[in-house]
Amino acid sequence: MTRTTPTQSIPLLIANEFHRETVGILDSLFDTYKLWTLPAEKQLQLVNDLKSTCHAVATASWQTNPLIYDLPGLEVVACFGVGVDGINFSETRPRNIQVTNTPDVLNDAVADIAMALILMTQRNLINADYHVRSKEWHSRPFPLGCGLAGKTLGILGLGSIGEDIARRAQASKMKIAYHNRREKALPYKYCADLTELAEISDVLLCMLPGGEQTSKVINMDVLKALGPLGTFINVGRGTSVNEIDLIDALKDGIIAAAGLDVYDNEPQVPEALLSMKNVVLLPHVGSATTETRQAMGNLVIENLLAWSTGKPLLTPVE
Repeated sequence: MTRTTPTQSIPLLIANEFHRETVGILDSLFDTYKLWTLPAEKQLQLVNDLKSTCHAVATASWQTNPLIYDLPGLEVVACFGVGVDGINFSETRPRNIQVTNTPDVLNDAVADIAMALILMTQRNLINADYHVRSKEWHSRPFPLGCGLAGKTLGILGLGSIGEDIARRAQASKMKIAYHNRREKALPYKYCADLTELAEISDVLLCMLPGGEQTSKVINMDVLKALGPLGTFINVGRGTSVNEIDLIDALKDGIIAAAGLDVYDNEPQVPEALLSMKNVVLLPHVGSATTETRQAMGNLVIENLLAWSTGKPLLTPVE
């Protein structure tokens, strides 16, 4: 990556470790300071030392170090990731601090994982793999699974990633319904109420961002509406789910299965979920492809370079 205007003298505070390749490129472009590598008292000292000179921060989107808001001249926070629930907008907005994220470039990767979880849960593929490896196949056939054709996929949070998932699901002959704050001009059934969506869904997919507005909205009432033949999939944010209710629903047969890529307190996963055979668990790998992470990192870099030269940001968060 080349530049006509040198940036190596511009201080950049990197709040936490998010993608080593991206951080390495930022090291070559800016005068970087890595906050997460220091003990707490030295973090405070570093921020104090940078107060008069540092106006830019790079950070993960899902979490950051609140010390970044102690920079009085902070102008831009470039986030690696789409969901910006780690950013305190009550700090950034009154101070006109610009925030960027990395949308769209991860749509395909996350949509692939969503469909993988749907297939894995509906066809019980994790247990099918074990059935072969354990040689249980020698003594008995594997139980029948469920097909996708004709089933309804209910998408909670139909943003750009949700739309890509819907197109993939339609290719598998699934019907699509969704719940958003507002109805979209799309040929899918819109449900104004989350429980209504769960009631008509065979598979309920959560694509919600994190934050107070979505905290624990997937609760026992929703899971009861999904019903004993229903499957719950989450590739949004784990904080959207009441995990105690989800565990009870799976244990008591209130729903049939779940496929999870995100959790309430990552990387901690409740022991009860770890022991369940009707649950597929992934370690938050929705966007975890080499190509996707590189594209996300490029957006972080390009946003910071645009800011450093006074150009419009590529992907500002409104």
